[in-house]
Amino acid sequence: MATYIKGGQIPSVPTDTTIFYPDADGKPMAVSDLHRRILTRTLQTLDAHFEQQPEVYVSGDILMYYVEGDPRKSISPDVLVAFGLGKKDRQTYLVWVEGKSPDFAMEFSSKTTYDKDLTDKMELYASLGIQDYFLYDAEGLYLPSPLMGFTLVDGVYVPLSGDRDGGLHSAVLGLDFHVGDVGLGLYDPVAGAWLQTPAESAAARAAQEAERADTAEARAEQETERAFIAEARAAQEAERADTAEARAEQEATARQQEAERADTAEAEAAQLREQLERLQTRR
Repeated sequence: MATYIKGGQIPSVPTDTTIFYPDADGKPMAVSDLHRRILTRTLQTLDAHFEQQPEVYVSGDILMYYVEGDPRKSISPDVLVAFGLGKKDRQTYLVWVEGKSPDFAMEFSSKTTYDKDLTDKMELYASLGIQDYFLYDAEGLYLPSPLMGFTLVDGVYVPLSGDRDGGLHSAVLGLDFHVGDVGLGLYDPVAGAWLQTPAESAAARAAQEAERADTAEARAEQETERAFIAEARAAQEAERADTAEARAEQEATARQQEAERADTAEAEAAQLREQLERLQTRR
């Protein structure tokens, strides 16, 4: 049998087909509903993020065998990500068959696992050459910090320092991990966006569509209101024009009547002058 060590020659697939590598160890996926929800969301988020990269394999709670020919040598990371592999479904992860160890592993620590997460598993993952190793304590009771991250330097895990927001950056994944309202949040610093599960993305798109529909409806109502106001203004302008025209006609009529009265008065005055002259002539 052989143990796969990063950088060494990968042993060939064993010819003894009688060796059986079980795909289950009888242990539950998570120790509590809280762990299960957060773990499931994390896996779905990573799956969605790497969906368009066919060479990236994301899995969780899958039995990983690291010693060829010895099915007792296995471990089951809560989360693992391996680059350079296909997305095919796997029952188990056989390191010597895949040709490499995962590039990223994460454990969700609990009361029964946290001590091994910080010792035995850490040593094993380092010996297998897993570049980034992260730990998450959902209850915040067992680890020195709810979120811990390590990266491999010369075969030894070195702790990662958090950013000003408390996030830890995985250079392998190119993602930042944060403890937040959803339990464990993943942020893409290149895209400048928080990662979402497919369901969350669908809900966000539906909300955006609803918002756009509401905006379009509000815009249509505004346009209708503007059209109504414009129509009312046009009617007012027409009414003012009609009123001005009527006033102009009234003024013209009044001027004409005044002129006629003046002509009549002048004619009457001329007639009186004529009568007066005739009377004076008779005397």
